Amino acid sequence: MISLNKKECDILILNEIKKGESKILEFKKEIQQGNNLLKTIIAFSNTSGGKIIIGVDDKKKIIGMPDSEDIIKLMEQIASTISDSCFPNIIPEIYTVNVSGKTLIVIEVSKGGLLPYYIKKKGKDEGTHIRIGPTNRRASKQDILELERQRQNISFDEEPDLFTDYKTLDLTPLEEEFSNIGKRLTKVKLKTLKLIIEKNNVTYPTKGLSIILGVYENCRVKCARFKGTNMSVFMDKKEYEGDLFSQLKQTEIFIKNHINIGAQITELKSKEIAEIPYAAIREALVNAVVHRDYSNLGRDIKVGIYDDMLDIVSPGGFPSTLTQEDVLNGRSEIRNRVLARVFKELGYIEQWGSGIKRIITSCIDYGLKRPLIIEKGDSVEVNIYRGKGKSQKTPEKRRKVPESAGKTPVKKEVAANEKAILDFLTKYEKITRKDVEELLTIKDRRAREILSEMVKNGVLAKFGKSRNIYYMKK
Repeated sequence: MISLNKKECDILILNEIKKGESKILEFKKEIQQGNNLLKTIIAFSNTSGGKIIIGVDDKKKIIGMPDSEDIIKLMEQIASTISDSCFPNIIPEIYTVNVSGKTLIVIEVSKGGLLPYYIKKKGKDEGTHIRIGPTNRRASKQDILELERQRQNISFDEEPDLFTDYKTLDLTPLEEEFSNIGKRLTKVKLKTLKLIIEKNNVTYPTKGLSIILGVYENCRVKCARFKGTNMSVFMDKKEYEGDLFSQLKQTEIFIKNHINIGAQITELKSKEIAEIPYAAIREALVNAVVHRDYSNLGRDIKVGIYDDMLDIVSPGGFPSTLTQEDVLNGRSEIRNRVLARVFKELGYIEQWGSGIKRIITSCIDYGLKRPLIIEKGDSVEVNIYRGKGKSQKTPEKRRKVPESAGKTPVKKEVAANEKAILDFLTKYEKITRKDVEELLTIKDRRAREILSEMVKNGVLAKFGKSRNIYYMKK
C-alpha cells in the first residue's frame, strides 16, 4: 500500500472524476458490503485494468471519507478482502488522495496475466466478471473461453476448426485475391498465414480460414436503408453471406447505391462526387470485418443508412486492453490474428492502428462533421455523417447528368443495351450473362463482350465463379 498526497496526483484524479465512470473507472460513495467491490476488482483484472475511487458518488460529487474512519485500517481491510476472496491472487495498489480538501481512497487494478479471475466462493463459472463500458457483467461461458485464450496468447481464429472438413472447402475466393496481387496461394503459404494446421498427418482449417470463406452462420452483413433518421420505415434491405471479400464488395455497392452522388466539372470532364468519401466507407467496412468478435456465433455486422448518416455496428467491443481513447489515439491490439495477417498481405490494411484516424481525417478533409466511433456495450459503432463534401455541388441522384451538360462536354450517353442492363439491375439487383442474352436478344459471345466492357469501365462488378457468375452495379 502507498499513500500519495502530491498535488499532481490530486489534479490527475480530479480530472478523471470529471470524465465520469467508464471502462476503466468506477466511483463508490462508500465501502459496500457484499460482492459489489469484488466484482469490480475481478472485472478490471479480466479486462483493461482500472481504478475504483471511494468517496465519490455516481453523479461525480466528491463526498470524501468520514473523518471518523481509520483510513489506514480500512485500506488494510480492503487489501485483505481482495486477497482472501479472489483467485488467482490479485494485488492492487491502494492509496489515498486529497481532492477539494476531502480524502479519497483509490484502488488501482492492473489487467491480470492469469486469466480468468473470479470470486473464489462462487467458482469460475459464476464468479467471473468482465467490464462492459461503465458496468460489470457476469462472464458467459463464451467470455470465459476467450479469457482462457488470452491467457494462452492465442486468438479465436488461430484455433483449428475440427468440425469442418478441409477437403470440402472451396479456396477459389482466397486464391483469386492472392492472384490479383501477383501471388500464388500454396500450401506453404496457407501454413505460414495459419489458415491450416496439420495434426497427425491430417490437415485442418483454422477458424480463420472458415471465417474468411464464410462457413459460419454469423459471417454475414445485414444492410438496410431507412427512411428518415430512425429505424421505423425500411426502404431497402439486403443480407450478404459467402466469403468476406464478396461481402465487402457487395456491402460497398449497397452503400454507394443509397448515398447521393453529385457531379463536378473539372477540365472539361464530369466527375462523380459522393457525399461520403469512399476511403472512409472502405476503411470502416474493413475494420468491422477484420476486427469484430467472431466467437459470438449469434451476431453479425449491421449496416444502416439513414437520411443523416451511415451507421456500421460490429459485434464485440474494443479489445479488452484498449479504451476508446487508446483507439482514437491510434493504439491497436489485434483480436483476429489470422484475418489481420491475410488482409494486411492482400493490401486491405495499410498500417496497424491507422484505420480509425484515416476514417476521421478523410471525412474532416471532405468537409463533413467528425465521425463518431464509440464502444457501446459489447459492440463498436461507427457513425459517418452524410453531407456535400468540400468541392461537391448540390447532390443529385446517382449517375444523373449535371444540368451544365449542355454547355460543357461530358461522358457520352451509355449505349441502349447498357442502359437496358442498368434498368434491369435497378429492378432485380443482380444480372447473369443468360439474363443479358434474353434481355437484349443477343448471342452468348456478344453478351460476354458487353458485360466485360461494363466491368472494365467500372460500371459493373463481377461476382461468383464458373456457372454461378453474376454482376451488380458498382
